[in-house]
Amino acid sequence: MDTRSLCRMVNLLLCFMEALGAASNDDGWSMKVQAEVRAMEGYPVVLPCSFTHPHHTLHSSLQVVWRLGHGQGSTVLYHCSSPTGARTCQPDPQQDQRYRLEGNPREHDLSLRINSAALQDNGRYYCRVEVPGHAHASYEDKMGTRLRVEAAPRILGLSVEGSEEAGYRAQCRVQGSPLPDVQWLGPDEHMEGFDISPLSQESLEQHHTTSQLRDVLPGQQYTCSASNPLGKDQATLYMLPPRQVQVSGEAPPLLLLLSLSLGFKVLLLLGMVVWLPQGGGPAWLRCWFK
Repeated sequence: MDTRSLCRMVNLLLCFMEALGAASNDDGWSMKVQAEVRAMEGYPVVLPCSFTHPHHTLHSSLQVVWRLGHGQGSTVLYHCSSPTGARTCQPDPQQDQRYRLEGNPREHDLSLRINSAALQDNGRYYCRVEVPGHAHASYEDKMGTRLRVEAAPRILGLSVEGSEEAGYRAQCRVQGSPLPDVQWLGPDEHMEGFDISPLSQESLEQHHTTSQLRDVLPGQQYTCSASNPLGKDQATLYMLPPRQVQVSGEAPPLLLLLSLSLGFKVLLLLGMVVWLPQGGGPAWLRCWFK
């Protein structure tokens, strides 16, 4: 056998093996999702998902599952079943009402609607469809859809910690997505010369941050300002001066006057009690004491 014939046989064999592998891997499934979806906090959002199936699904039973995350650590957010011949997909009795199907599985549309999106909804979502009664009749997109919920800045708390000996520091806790930029404003202008600690992240999703302003002074006013492309929020605190400590042995003038006035009235009353029974004073007053 010459070289040309051998090469031809090898190519035919490779083509046959490739076709065989494609046939074995092509199960007729396909699923279309959106790689990323953005939403605003407090507004509804829809995660698109559609599929094709080799079987005739109009009269087959169907099950639809939406999960947040992948693998053992995932969370099932939505599950519904559509019996044979049914036109709708009935969710489980304990289904969270924030989630519902926007599409119709009978029309190969599994799109999920999330009402009032929150920052906690950020993550990657996976849709899955199953056709019970058929071998290997289930499909799930492996890439999933990344949901990004954006929110304007919100100041969660503003406080002061420390002591007169160690010094005082103000802390400002902020929430927002994208992560807000935090600045401190003093009584008159932006505080660039003060010791501002770096922003620290408080969550895996990086939607919360804390900014710390050191060496704050009693009797002064400080403003925490947070901003991102969606908006701005600010809060102001006034640090009260330390209480005036009273020197031991010294009474306030007003308290001293009140004490003298009360003592004089007591002495006057005692004198009248002793004097009147002895015949002193007018007759009508002596009769009143009898």
